[in-house]
Amino acid sequence: MHRTERLFALAEYLRARRTGVTAEALAERFGVTVRTMYRDLDALRAAALPLSAERGRGGGYALERSYSLPPVNFTPREAALLCALGRFASDMRLIPFTETLGSALDKVRAALSTSAQRELLERLRELAFLGVPALPASKAVREALERAWFEQQPLRITYVDGNKLETTREVQVQGVIMDRHETRIDALDLAKGERRQFRLDRIARAEVLRPTPR
Repeated sequence: MHRTERLFALAEYLRARRTGVTAEALAERFGVTVRTMYRDLDALRAAALPLSAERGRGGGYALERSYSLPPVNFTPREAALLCALGRFASDMRLIPFTETLGSALDKVRAALSTSAQRELLERLRELAFLGVPALPASKAVREALERAWFEQQPLRITYVDGNKLETTREVQVQGVIMDRHETRIDALDLAKGERRQFRLDRIARAEVLRPTPR
């Protein structure tokens, strides 16, 4: 791999990771010496990429989170596959963040030429999805969950269990589990200090909270 190609690949790798990677790990990843990798990182800085470095465990080199993605050009086939996957995830309720997903897919379609959009619509009309969608949840609950998860904020939920008993809990979302028929939230119950799973369709209300100062 020529150096120019390696620099582009290195920038894309760091952009995709968004977490710190050590120079040693990067050198091994790209098959160069650590000294060469340091030169490559200096070259990225010289090109005005917002590269940061953190010491200690979990540290390393990363691109600043404020660095936005560059324009991406999709072929009609690539766009069709992305839109097909997005439509499947939305129709089957495989992912609860349908509004954000729809906005992203609109941008993919808008980037295509008129002829490419026509071709995309033709391919999408030929798709058929079989199966039972996951149980629905209210838009307000889904939006609160999305914000709490992506921003790593605590969430207050009103939960209705299988016996119709309603409880209010404050949780920290650890993950989202998407099954074929239901979506579950893997969360830390802040009051009990225990990890629990909550069915999304049983969350009656949800509110994002400000983190408690330590």
